[in-house]
Amino acid sequence: MTHVMETAASRHRGRLATVLAVSGTILVVEVVGGLLSGSLALLADAAHMLTDVAGIAIALFAVTLAARPATAERTFGYARAEILAAVVNAVLLFAASALVLVEGVRRLQHPPVVAAGLMGVFGAVGLVGNMASMWLLARGQAESLNLRGAFLEVAADAVSSLGVLLAALVIHLTGYSRADAVVSIAIGVFILPRTWRLLRESVDVLMEASPRGVNLGHVREHILSVEHILEVHDVHAFTVTSGLPVLSAHVVVEESCFLDGHAPQLLDQLQSCLAGHFDVEHSTFQLEPTTHSDHEPAVHS
Repeated sequence: MTHVMETAASRHRGRLATVLAVSGTILVVEVVGGLLSGSLALLADAAHMLTDVAGIAIALFAVTLAARPATAERTFGYARAEILAAVVNAVLLFAASALVLVEGVRRLQHPPVVAAGLMGVFGAVGLVGNMASMWLLARGQAESLNLRGAFLEVAADAVSSLGVLLAALVIHLTGYSRADAVVSIAIGVFILPRTWRLLRESVDVLMEASPRGVNLGHVREHILSVEHILEVHDVHAFTVTSGLPVLSAHVVVEESCFLDGHAPQLLDQLQSCLAGHFDVEHSTFQLEPTTHSDHEPAVHS
């Protein structure tokens, strides 16, 4: 029997769609504002927004794909698509950061002439829209790497819009047009470490590293503390997608458990232990008698 697997991001699909609509609107507004004011800063921010709109669209597509039911060929369905989208978003953010830094250096050398008043107005519109998007994604980004990628993108845009506002104010008050370049470089520096963290966590999932917060040493201790359990080996834990950790293990139990019908109760105890202490709801245990080790490879984890 197949079933649809609800992921952390799928619970916030509606908010992600709203953020995509808001970001698309901001993109159009900033392009118009850049053309009317002659502000390269606004046009550069619009280019940054275009990258983000593409990233959020990818994230939304991945959430929709992940909602498809599991099949015999893909037993976890398409849940991992969310992590692939998070990696793509991280790469896009790295590219956007590089462009911002390069453009910032260029503007230090050749500062543009802009209409600071119009630049500030359209920068304020962008800031309000991005703050609204951040509010929509704030809850979901703590649960899903995919949504965290989208959140980081709109957060970077909010900082960028704030930078446009500050640069416009400085240019208006002092005439120091290089303020735009200084702000652009600061934005690039702001984005990079957060993007690296997103990419690292996404790659950990793809490499099937142990889930964060699941210490396999502690898991072994909890399993061995259950009565009638003699040994545990071949313990494997990984994350299918954000909010879906999985664990499997081979557990050696006393021979009497297979004779008196106690094995099913033991299995219930183990799964309750994993769910209660480690928040691992999806666990698989192979219960073995002591003689079973003769039929397995010599090396166990």
